[in-house]
Amino acid sequence: MKAMLLESPGQTLHYRDIADPVPGRCQILVKVAACGVCRTDLHVIDGDLTEPRLPIIPGHEIVGRVAAIGAEVGDFTVGDRVGIPWLGHTCGQCFFCRTNQENLCDAPLFTGYQINGGYADYAVAEAAYCFPLPPNYTDAAAAPLLCAGLIGHRALRMTGDAKTLGIYGFGAAAHIVAQVAQFEQRSVYAFTRPGDSQAQAFARSLGCVWAGGSDEHPGTAMDAAIIFAPVGDLVPRALEAVRKGGIVVLGGIHMSEIPAMPYRLLWGERTVRSIANLTRRDRAQANQDRGRAVCPC
Repeated sequence: MKAMLLESPGQTLHYRDIADPVPGRCQILVKVAACGVCRTDLHVIDGDLTEPRLPIIPGHEIVGRVAAIGAEVGDFTVGDRVGIPWLGHTCGQCFFCRTNQENLCDAPLFTGYQINGGYADYAVAEAAYCFPLPPNYTDAAAAPLLCAGLIGHRALRMTGDAKTLGIYGFGAAAHIVAQVAQFEQRSVYAFTRPGDSQAQAFARSLGCVWAGGSDEHPGTAMDAAIIFAPVGDLVPRALEAVRKGGIVVLGGIHMSEIPAMPYRLLWGERTVRSIANLTRRDRAQANQDRGRAVCPC
């Protein structure tokens, strides 16, 4: 098959002919129809994430059709359309796996990082970590939902019942979260790179009540903020912008160093918390939320 291989961090991907993968007894072979480009893929390629299994095929927002199944797979049949997400394996034995926190597993494997991903004709994945996709999304539209959508959903849930929400870094996850948040009657404030008028106009077109640079203040104290941009300098800025008792959620898997900051930014019972990966339960919860009403995204 044709595949894009990362052979050394910091280098370009190489277009290679490699052997077709064969599914193991609990795996499925998927003919890739679409694979999104996530910021995490760029972190892997650039060497920001330091534990890849090289050479590796990146890509973890995979949509495709089942081409073959292992002997012990019972949930899928050949021809099913499936999604393959970032979390590709957990140990099932550690404290976190045993307490329904598989996203914190001590020995996980991730698609496009330790498991070959979707920048190829075919991908193999453990069936237990794949899931069927609804027919109302095209392949290309469904792909970003497998990471940007699921991580965004998890980050949004971490903000509780916040009615005013700031989003720093208006990319893939942010534009999905902005639509869901507004559907839930929240007011969304979009923070972009300073001077990025195009991104700010896009945010306003999606209904954000305010859009400006990350160096600006919206003029109101927000209930919560989500930071998707991998920029540590944004943490004190977001803390400055939320009210006392507010929440700042860090939604990325990698971030530059967070600078020293005065205690007054945390004082007042403000909370900073991170989002680590995702769980299969997140997918089920997102489906439940989607089933309550028809969300515009």
